[in-house]
Amino acid sequence: MEKEKFYSPHEVAKMYNVKEETVRKWLYRGNIRGIKMGRLWRIPESALREFIEGGGEKGENKAEG
Repeated sequence: MEKEKFYSPHEVAKMYNVKEETVRKWLYRGNIRGIKMGRLWRIPESALREFIEGGGEKGENKAEG
């Protein structure tokens, strides 16, 4: 069984060229699945794939094109 990789909102923001605040908004709105551990968010790699494949949040997803 392969372990899933988890990312912080900061790492996701850098990967997709958006502000960290944008990633946090996606988490709070439920646009992207994440796990909150205390004050820290962690985003599973599978959640990133689901988010991108689903088209992300219209107008804010810079990962495509």
